[in-house]
Amino acid sequence: MASKTGIKLGIIIDNFHLDVLYGPEGYREKLITIDDVNRPGLQLTGFFDYFDRERMQLLGLVEISYLEGISAEKRAAVFDTLFSYHTPAVIFARGLKPYPECMEMAKKHNQAILGTRENTSSIMSTMIAYLRTALSPTITRHGVLVEVYGEGVMLAGESGIGKSETAIELVKRGHRLIADDAIEIRRNPSGGLIGTAPELIRYYIELRGIGVVDVRRLFGMSAVKFDSAIDLVIEMETWKDGKLYDRLGAEEHFTTLLDVRVPTITIPVRPGRNLAVVIEVAAMNNRNKKMGCNDALELAMQVDSHIDQKYLETNPQ
Repeated sequence: MASKTGIKLGIIIDNFHLDVLYGPEGYREKLITIDDVNRPGLQLTGFFDYFDRERMQLLGLVEISYLEGISAEKRAAVFDTLFSYHTPAVIFARGLKPYPECMEMAKKHNQAILGTRENTSSIMSTMIAYLRTALSPTITRHGVLVEVYGEGVMLAGESGIGKSETAIELVKRGHRLIADDAIEIRRNPSGGLIGTAPELIRYYIELRGIGVVDVRRLFGMSAVKFDSAIDLVIEMETWKDGKLYDRLGAEEHFTTLLDVRVPTITIPVRPGRNLAVVIEVAAMNNRNKKMGCNDALELAMQVDSHIDQKYLETNPQ
């Protein structure tokens, strides 16, 4: 089941390099659970109907210009009311400085006050996009995620089938590891899927007979990546004699994750198969399909055309 959690204010401060103008005790631990940011124009005039106190508040030139035109006493009353809702944080954009009345009321209500030199609309759009990705529904699946020729390939299959060994071979061939054993998958705002590793086991991989190795330390930073889109799912299964495996590739199969359909292929595993090479070809072929080139369908059309031509030659009108 997908879960939706919050992101700590401290992480947002670090990622966006925000200045802490006032930080009450424990402010970095405050959870942001809403993927939106509010500009409190109406709230500064006293209209709080439908006000969402869970959103961060962003003040720009328009809001400051309004506050410039009112008295210090009224400004104190405005901030007193706004901060009484205990929003996660109030951010001043464009390098604008808070009024003394603002800082006084912030201390009264333990309200975090942050600052940035970024343009108001720019920081707002960037932060909303970041929050929508960070707070999107998330699931965890068993498997390995590697980036092969720019394609995010999720290797799935029963334990011991050889997913980690194949991933190491791919890393040695110049590709990158994102996650081993557990993949945290979230749906991004554009409708695709993003996969990463749980922080505790990030960049580690388990090889039976050897143990756990740190891929980043062993192969270098170029061998790992923090996250990747999931473009293809490869189901690895033990080769079963008598089972019919797809040899043409004309039929398309999909796996549904978080209501997103991901192209899926099944690769039978048996001694002697170079799985790393097979997966490289699968990744390139998947990219070709996304660009409108389907070799299997083209071959089928050529065969049908050849058969039709032979039929016309042997059965003239």
